[in-house]
Amino acid sequence: MSQLRKEDIKQEVFDLYDDYAHNRIDRRNFVQSLSAYAVGGVTVASLMSFLMPDYKGQIQVQVGDPRLQSDYVNYDSPKGGKTIKALLSKPADARGKLGGIVVVHENRGLNPHIEDVARRAALAGFISIAPDALSPLGGYPGNDDAGRELQSKRDRNEMQEDFIAAYEYLKNHKDCNGKVGVVGFCFGGGIANMMAVRIPDLAASVPFYGGQPAIEDVPKIKAPLLLHYAALDTRVNEGWPAYEKALKENHKEYTAFIYPGVNHGFHNDTTPRFDKAAAELAWKRTIDFFKEKLA
Repeated sequence: MSQLRKEDIKQEVFDLYDDYAHNRIDRRNFVQSLSAYAVGGVTVASLMSFLMPDYKGQIQVQVGDPRLQSDYVNYDSPKGGKTIKALLSKPADARGKLGGIVVVHENRGLNPHIEDVARRAALAGFISIAPDALSPLGGYPGNDDAGRELQSKRDRNEMQEDFIAAYEYLKNHKDCNGKVGVVGFCFGGGIANMMAVRIPDLAASVPFYGGQPAIEDVPKIKAPLLLHYAALDTRVNEGWPAYEKALKENHKEYTAFIYPGVNHGFHNDTTPRFDKAAAELAWKRTIDFFKEKLA
């Protein structure tokens, strides 16, 4: 059988994976539903293998890259999980203080992909911190299925406090200039929106396909926003018109992009939902935005 290609997979398969990845269907129902698309020599096993993330072959900035200083730290989160482990990264040749970026993972803990994204952010000239919200439960367990299960056991409000505490840790770090922004993906996109609501001094917020805050909270937002949405992501996009209306009515600074023909998770280059052109454009826009707002 020839190797599966993204172009050969029906959109319904990607929609099924989205339901599975966000705990709307369990693994058993996911596998059963996939069987309807296992035709013409394509097996359920091959579809499953194709859809799952490849953390070994798709890392852009490797662990130990000599261009970076990148190490794990622990910081206090008294209102959240008490002690949170995070990856702290900055350019090895940094001179002077840097703008800070909190990098927020998806709904499965600090996996290798998000660590890679945090190193990319540091390589662009920032000091980044990527917390692991699964720290109180032992940390990211090594695979996303178990990570999702663990994260579902944590209190959402306490996790929010963990990322707010990461902001405070980074803002006061000796190598940070005091200007801190946040970028988050999926669950992390929702956290980025939440931080814009709850942190008056947040310098910039970049949610990738993140859930929107309550409309009544929009007046509290002070940070400029750069929002990335995927055109095929109907679930998250349902909340965008009301959010945009509230942002306009409250005269908030925001720029939003909806990338045509791409799925939720299009920035994640470890799964076939990845769209290279959209991901590269969104990331360039993100880094340019941070360079402007965190200088």
